[in-house]
Amino acid sequence: MTPPLAIDADGLSKRYGDTVAVDSVDLAVEAGSVYGFLGPNGAGKTTTMRMLTTLTTPTDGTARVAGAPVSDRSAVVDDIGYLPDEPPLFDELTGREQLEYVAALRDLPEPAAVERIDALLGRFGLADDADRRIDGYSKGMKQKVGIVQAILHDPAVLFLDEPTSGLDPRAARTVRDTVADLAAGETTVFLSTHILPVVDELADTVGVLSEGRLVTEGAPEALKRRAESGEERTLEDVFLDVTDGVGTDRAAGATTDDAESTDPTDGRPAE
Repeated sequence: MTPPLAIDADGLSKRYGDTVAVDSVDLAVEAGSVYGFLGPNGAGKTTTMRMLTTLTTPTDGTARVAGAPVSDRSAVVDDIGYLPDEPPLFDELTGREQLEYVAALRDLPEPAAVERIDALLGRFGLADDADRRIDGYSKGMKQKVGIVQAILHDPAVLFLDEPTSGLDPRAARTVRDTVADLAAGETTVFLSTHILPVVDELADTVGVLSEGRLVTEGAPEALKRRAESGEERTLEDVFLDVTDGVGTDRAAGATTDDAESTDPTDGRPAE
């Protein structure tokens, strides 16, 4: 029996005027797996994730996430969590109030929500600061609140954009352990990061996006073994090979991705 797909995209594309941000991307991500999504800055990763999380409408192509078409936002959002590059937080709230707000948006029963919030605050080392206002938090603390609110409702599919950004090594280890635990519990994780060892450690499948196109895909070990050389190489070597000649920032594409990722409404109903 073919495993069910948590993410299924066919020809997914996004254009902004004459600029092609994402160009006919096909994805087939099995339920309960970790998909590592790599690419240079401006390659179209954030735009792809925004289309898959219903925050941006595709120009062409189709996609289904958790069994529902991304064109039907109400059918998708309850089953997904999303951590954008800049977590959407209210600075005037405390960390606990932010999470209670998200729990209410998700219609989580109050007793269960309180218990889960307390458990996750403890796991991410935020318990002692939970009743401080977010405007006094460090970047790493804000990142941890963003991660907690993305997984608070135990989503079927979790999208993470640079989840270890701003975190110290201990907190980054907690994130990696959490991703592994979620995948073991049948959550599908779509992970975009520039930290290649994280992808190498966690991903079942890796896809590399370059100039809006998916240029290579496969299991990390398979990608590291190049048929032409027969030698085992690092994931960094593969990344550099398949993106050779691509600048670190595509002028138009990088602008598109960066502008989208800073939208103040980014994922607020879908954390």
